[in-house]
Amino acid sequence: MQKEGQLRFLFVINPVSGGKGKADWETQIRNSMRDSPHVMEFFLLTGNDDETSVRQHIQEVRPHRVVAVGGDGTVKLVAGLLQYSGIPLGILPAGSANGMARELNLPLDPATALEVVLSGTPRPIDLILVNSDDICIHLSDIGLNALLVKYFEGSGTRGMWGYARAVLRVLWQKQKMSAIIRTEEDTLRRRAFMIVLANARKYGTGANINPEGDVSDGRFEVVILRRLNLIEILKALFTNRSFDSAKIEVLSTRRVEIQTKRRTYFQVDGEYRGKVQQVSGRILAGAIEVLLPGK
Repeated sequence: MQKEGQLRFLFVINPVSGGKGKADWETQIRNSMRDSPHVMEFFLLTGNDDETSVRQHIQEVRPHRVVAVGGDGTVKLVAGLLQYSGIPLGILPAGSANGMARELNLPLDPATALEVVLSGTPRPIDLILVNSDDICIHLSDIGLNALLVKYFEGSGTRGMWGYARAVLRVLWQKQKMSAIIRTEEDTLRRRAFMIVLANARKYGTGANINPEGDVSDGRFEVVILRRLNLIEILKALFTNRSFDSAKIEVLSTRRVEIQTKRRTYFQVDGEYRGKVQQVSGRILAGAIEVLLPGK
């Protein structure tokens, strides 16, 4: 029988996030919640059809709160399963970049982040439905950065050194693409190095691609990077500086369709999706509730 005030937590743990061993996070959570009245359930991701397995586990456990313990990929997976469910999402940032946790001003310290999971306030945030069958919680793009993600995934070298090597490889072969961009408000033809569907403001590296972004305003931004300077983009990627506003164009919208002349590289929330010629996006306003600091 459930006690008064008792909550059932399901912790979805990515055992390889941030280079940690699978026992580290589970042990720390158990130790921190030892004197708590709440019930803890744990699920370790295996990389083998995780979405189906986690969905089944949520149905069986029927948790009051589900906590993603990992990086942006883990947060994205859990968020996609919780949309419009009324079950709040907690985040324990255990990845190497933790872009969404930074976006939401969540503490990166494990103990403090766990306090937010236990006593934080659920607040609604938006998602972007991408190509009718994928969700974006953070940032998706076609072009330059998606190629960077492809190289980074295939490099076998993690951390900032692996990322820096991928950046240099991409910048040597930077190419513009021709695209038609249709929003609710307008139709544009542009040549660009990169086109971003931005629910958030910053990439995990800290690069501020969308300074006016708000994850809970019922809209998203289409950011078009039209000009590129090598020194400037390196500073933007590694020093938390915003991209030069004179070199980007920002469209605020609830829906977009992008068609490119040639197939180009595409990524969603840091996961490479291959080459595409068409990308669509539609806002899912207030699709999930995230546990944030404060009452």
